[in-house]
Amino acid sequence: MSYKLLSRPPCGEIFHRSEARFGSTLPLDSIGRRVTEPRFPFQPLRSGNVTLADAAAAQLGEAIRQGRFTPGDRLPGEQQLAGEFGVSRPVVREAISRLQQEGLVEKQHGRGAFVTDPARSGVFRISPSCFAKRQELAKLLEMRTGIEADAAALAAVHRRPADLAEMRAEIARMQEADARGRDGAAAWVAAENAFYAVIARAAGNEHLRAFLRMMTAQIDLHLASVVVKNAMAVERGSTVLAEHRAVLAAVTAGSAEEARAAARRHFSAAAARLVARADLADV
Repeated sequence: MSYKLLSRPPCGEIFHRSEARFGSTLPLDSIGRRVTEPRFPFQPLRSGNVTLADAAAAQLGEAIRQGRFTPGDRLPGEQQLAGEFGVSRPVVREAISRLQQEGLVEKQHGRGAFVTDPARSGVFRISPSCFAKRQELAKLLEMRTGIEADAAALAAVHRRPADLAEMRAEIARMQEADARGRDGAAAWVAAENAFYAVIARAAGNEHLRAFLRMMTAQIDLHLASVVVKNAMAVERGSTVLAEHRAVLAAVTAGSAEEARAAARRHFSAAAARLVARADLADV
C-alpha cells in the first residue's frame, strides 16, 4: 500500500488514501511505550467565549500538531484528561469527538482514542498558523467562499420543503440569539452553523457535504479557540442576518445563480470583516 502527497499548500495538506482501509493502530508510542501520561502541560479550562469542549479540543489538537503525540499514540483516558482540564468526562468526550471530526484521532471501541497518521487518514488539515496571518487567512476564507457558494447554488435546485422549513427555523434562532446580546453568542453560532449545514445537505452531493463538514469544523474550531476569541460578537447583527435571509430567499426561489451570488456576498463580507481585525499579522 502506498500513499502520495498530492499537494502541500502553505496552510494545509491534502493526502490521497488508497482503497485499503486504515488498519488498527497499536496502543504504543513511537518507541514502543504505552502512553499513560500526557506529554503536554494541559492548562485548566475556564468558561469564556468558547465552550469548554472547544477549548479542550484546541489544547489537545495543538499537542498533536506540535508532535507531542505522534501517529499511533494513545491519548490519555477520559478520566485523566478530565482531571488535567478540571472538567467533566462528557466535556472531554465531546472534545475528542471534535478531534475525530478533524481527522486527528481515531476512536477504537474499548481501547481509547489514537492519533492518526495524516498520510493514511486522507484528510485536509489546516495549520493553526494560518489563523494568525492576515494574507493566509484571506486565502483560506476565499476557498471556503467558493465552496459554500456552489453548495447554495445546488441547494436552490435540489432543496425540499423540509429543508426550507429548517433553514427558516435557524434564521429565527439567529434572530432570537442576536436579541440576547452577548448571552446569545453561542446560540447564534450554533444556529448559523446549522443553517449552512442544512444548505450543504440540501445540495444533494454527499462528497461536497463531507468536505464542507471537515473544512468548516477545522476553521470554526481554530477561529473560536485559537485567535479570534471575540469573533462571535463581530459576526452578528442585522447586517449579517440580512445576508443570511438573502441566501434563504434565493434558495427558496430556486434560483441557483442568485443563491450562489448571495452566499458569495455573505462569505466574502464575513471574510473581509474577519481579516480586517487588528490582532492579525500583516504577512
